[in-house]
Amino acid sequence: MVLPVETEERLKRRALSVCQDHLRKVVDVCRKVPQMFECFIKGDKTTAQKLFIEIRKNEEEIDSARRTVSQELAEIGAILISREDFLRFTSLSSEIADFCEGVAFWVLQIIERNWKVPSEIKKDLLKLSEAVLETILRLRETSITLSYGSAKTLEKARDVEMAERAVDEAYREVELKIISANVTIPVLVLLRDIIKLLEDSADKAEDAADAARILSFSI
Repeated sequence: MVLPVETEERLKRRALSVCQDHLRKVVDVCRKVPQMFECFIKGDKTTAQKLFIEIRKNEEEIDSARRTVSQELAEIGAILISREDFLRFTSLSSEIADFCEGVAFWVLQIIERNWKVPSEIKKDLLKLSEAVLETILRLRETSITLSYGSAKTLEKARDVEMAERAVDEAYREVELKIISANVTIPVLVLLRDIIKLLEDSADKAEDAADAARILSFSI
């Protein structure tokens, strides 16, 4: 006979597994964003288009994985008290992928239209996207530590906060350069939208790390 406590522990592991698989797919999307900016720097429209198609496909997989998480948690039922925390963690992670898809879309639009952007700003955008990716990688590490106790999770969540602060600093620097750059109004608007989406991605990673903190006390 399986005791209720044993059952809940098993269900927590099951829920955590599907959430971590979902986050792994999110990370796969985020890794492609700096690659998009590398294409931007090189003017490589063909590779950028292929990357965007891959990102859209990955995003569909993420939507499917999110539904899987919801289905798993629905099947688990009320026996798992922390299921709302699992859902929040997954929802925040999904938003990161949505923002990354938006970044890739707008970068591709600039590339396809051959709109002029100063090379220094292109390089700064790449650095910003790499800083965002670093934040999301720290989030992945945080999710992995959920299996090893709250102390480790809290430590890794602080790493996410530090990485997010680095993104904030890079964001402010590149925004000032964009505002003062000699570019057309459409390019100015799109560039500001792109960096805002990048910053939002890092912010969501920090929010997801906060959700992981809460989860760590119940796992």
